[in-house]
Amino acid sequence: MAEARTRCWLIAPANFVLALVARLPQALLLALGAALAWSFKPLLRKRRRIAQINVDLCFPELDADARRRLVDANLRATVTGALELVRGWYAPSSALRGIADIEGLQHVRDALASGRGVMLFGGHFPHSELCARLLGEALGQRVSIVARRNNDACIEALLDGARRRVFAEVVGKKDVRGLLRVLSRGGILAYSADQNFTYQNAFVPFFGVPAATLTATPDLARRANAVVLPFWFHRTPAGRYKLRVEPTWSGWPSGDPVADAARYMAELEKVVREHPEQYLWVHRRFKTRPPGEADVYRRA
Repeated sequence: MAEARTRCWLIAPANFVLALVARLPQALLLALGAALAWSFKPLLRKRRRIAQINVDLCFPELDADARRRLVDANLRATVTGALELVRGWYAPSSALRGIADIEGLQHVRDALASGRGVMLFGGHFPHSELCARLLGEALGQRVSIVARRNNDACIEALLDGARRRVFAEVVGKKDVRGLLRVLSRGGILAYSADQNFTYQNAFVPFFGVPAATLTATPDLARRANAVVLPFWFHRTPAGRYKLRVEPTWSGWPSGDPVADAARYMAELEKVVREHPEQYLWVHRRFKTRPPGEADVYRRA
């Protein structure tokens, strides 16, 4: 108990340090991310192994050296993404001006003007929350996000407090009522369904590999009468962020949840192929397998 109180007491100084990190110049932040990725390499063996398996499965057309280089770049992007999270949570609005180029804002404005909520439907990338905030700053309306709760109460207090400073609402990924509330009230919700799901799922191709994918997204949007707009983004070599909001996919939803999940994965794959090093390959995307298939992450 005393240890827990001590760790929770550290939230205030942690907030102070993280706020300083958030104000670093972009070039220095990215350099720090690369340095930390190199320094923490021995501690990232498990995640590196997961990323390597995913990349080997998804990019068989690349030779072994190219796939290893891709994983190296991905780990740099992932560690840097932790610093980008900090920037997204703690940086003042003035520090975020001029670092992003955004296409398709009018799609969001038109949807909001109709009185409907907006689901920004995207994928898991290291800088997802930063880009959600950047979009909200450009619109002049805070975005709500979906976040997994941390099992440690003190860490959760730190993370939740940081997120609630800059986002309209922070909703748990299984909190369907919370998701519906945000959308039904005309809010903007950044939402991704590209991680491994063990419920309400179907196996659809992702880079040619069957991936357990949530099929409930179209029904969620229908129940909330929300407009679903694809939302993609990446960081350029110069350190700027390119954000793109697209119109709703033609014929989506189709009424067939499995076909809709397959369309989502196909669209996401096209985006990931543009900048493959920036996807969240450290996640066990293929953990759940079709009946009869072996665990791809099991050690030989």
